[in-house]
Amino acid sequence: MQLIRDYQGLPPAATGAVVAIGNFDGLHRGHRALLARCRTVARDAGLPMGLLTFEPHPRSVFNPDGPPFRLTPFRSKLRLLATLGVERCYCLRFNAALHGKPAEAFIADVLAGGLGVRHVVVGYDFVFGHRRGGNAELLQELGPRHGFAVSVLPAVTHGEDVCSSTVIRKDLEAGRVRRAAELLGRWWEVEGRVRHGHRRGRTIGFPTLNLHLAPGALRPALGVYAVRIALDRDGAADWLPGVANFGRRPTVDGTSLVLEAHVFDFSGDLYGRRVRVAFVDYLRGERKFPSLAALQAQIAEDGAAARGLLARPDAAF
Repeated sequence: MQLIRDYQGLPPAATGAVVAIGNFDGLHRGHRALLARCRTVARDAGLPMGLLTFEPHPRSVFNPDGPPFRLTPFRSKLRLLATLGVERCYCLRFNAALHGKPAEAFIADVLAGGLGVRHVVVGYDFVFGHRRGGNAELLQELGPRHGFAVSVLPAVTHGEDVCSSTVIRKDLEAGRVRRAAELLGRWWEVEGRVRHGHRRGRTIGFPTLNLHLAPGALRPALGVYAVRIALDRDGAADWLPGVANFGRRPTVDGTSLVLEAHVFDFSGDLYGRRVRVAFVDYLRGERKFPSLAALQAQIAEDGAAARGLLARPDAAF
């Protein structure tokens, strides 16, 4: 996948694609429907399949002091997009100039003049331009005048739920990881580099991988989860079962939020390596125990519960 960070001065070979536009945070079922339509149009027209998104996420620019919210930080998003057949990712820097560009100018300068798009695919609720002055209807009106067609997709539902990043965030913050996974179409996951901790887990028989979530990444409900941990094996992800706690570790007077993941039946040194952790089910909330022995006993129960859950057919990966 080719990553392009600007829309100005592009060579002709980098223009003329069929492009889906959006923030694509989470790459849930609704986003995948957009990409599937984009892929079909591109294939039928014999054109490259592209995606137009923005970095940093506009929400972090509009509300810099808001709580962390990203379901898929930039690195994770690029990895997922590459698996979905995207050939070009136009990732524009969301800055003051882009923020202040009126919708009509965005169509003329960015989509037509800069990227030379041939077809645009957006969702029914897509808005863009200064003060969100543009929408899907405006694209349909002005697109043909600038030489490109426009497809607008309706809401994508799963059961009675609309597939929405906002809904998925609320589910994860409430510990409803299975419901979030249904809307995502995959298990929600985080990734990071394994850091050195206090090694307390080793002293009680449960060594853990310690990860700090990326800045801006969503914080799920505090507590214990059944998880799968991906280790890189010659460029391929090897998913192993485990149990994890996300929280402040009140029993040992912890303060910072840390994800501690224990890989079942594994021994080895993973310090400094990047790993992915997929959240499969929520076991319990975080709580303080009266002693390390009580904590150790609860961890053993959590491990047994996680093993049982991960062995079920509905926890398959």
